[in-house]
Amino acid sequence: MLFAIGLSSKGQGQKVPDERMRGVYEEVKTPHKYGLVMVPADDSQKMDCPSVFKKGNDWYMTYVIFNGRGYETWLAKSKDLLHWEQQGRLLSFGDSTEWDGSQRAGYIALQDTKWGGSYNVKKYKGRYWMSYFGGSATGYEAGDLGISMAYTTGDVAKAHEWKRFEKPFFTSKDPDVRWWENRKLFKSSVILDEKKLTGHPFVMYYNANGDSAKNNIKTRWFERIGMAVSDDMVNWKRFNEEPVMHHPVGITGDAVLQKMDDLWVMFYFGAFWQDRKGAFNRFACSYDLVNWTDWTGDNLIEPSEPYDSLYAHKSFVVKHKGVVYHFYCAVNKKDQRGIAVATSKDLGKSGVRFK
Repeated sequence: MLFAIGLSSKGQGQKVPDERMRGVYEEVKTPHKYGLVMVPADDSQKMDCPSVFKKGNDWYMTYVIFNGRGYETWLAKSKDLLHWEQQGRLLSFGDSTEWDGSQRAGYIALQDTKWGGSYNVKKYKGRYWMSYFGGSATGYEAGDLGISMAYTTGDVAKAHEWKRFEKPFFTSKDPDVRWWENRKLFKSSVILDEKKLTGHPFVMYYNANGDSAKNNIKTRWFERIGMAVSDDMVNWKRFNEEPVMHHPVGITGDAVLQKMDDLWVMFYFGAFWQDRKGAFNRFACSYDLVNWTDWTGDNLIEPSEPYDSLYAHKSFVVKHKGVVYHFYCAVNKKDQRGIAVATSKDLGKSGVRFK
């Protein structure tokens, strides 16, 4: 089923054939759950939203931790994608007077998007970049949340504080806000599109929810994925009036993109759809970055184990030396949150456990 509305300036908006979609599923599926690879230090914290990249011979993961006040962004390191060591913070809490003083949830930007590629992070104007959502209110995703960028000229593989801008780039109060995003803005993902399929080199996908009704359906807490574009990573503008990926109910969010030859693959999570329970990971495909064909088959990841019995969601997928690693946020029935991984080959089981 094609959920996107509108055409890109250069794309054809064609539906991806069923057999091609099936081929993507067979390539990316990870039926073997290795288990938890990262858990919080104690039960007062919740670990979420992994983003994995490589530098040199080592792998790195950015992720967020909620500790009661809000989100901070952290860095971990691994040599084998299975055993991880916490390195420190990248975006720490700020002053209560700052627009983002209590919420700083970051996601690495401008990564090599080639499937099975280097997974390196690219610089632009001498800087590494992260998009993040922030807010000043304390609590779990509390208050007004806006989207901005953070950057560093330092080593992307070292834990240190990244610089931020004084104001958000997007908020739910902007004059051009769309019907589905006038309440809260959440996770974003930024890619470099050298072909400029949208007419711009930098493309952002982000999820949001709104208070407005559409087709007589109240949508207050439903989340959808929309787009924004930029020519310089600083000045952004919304792209198209409608979300590019959504479902009639529940949450559709946290898009992360990779490219397989001429096909873009969007890994995303769904939650609380009418025919499914909990939260689960899926994918969609596109030729033009705007019009997406949704996969209608089995979930890539769904709850099945004690450590992910409530939610198994928020994808980051890499292919390395012939093995696909699908990182995700695992939530058990006690609402403990950690980072788990499933693989395309049986690599055994992890010894990491929730406390």
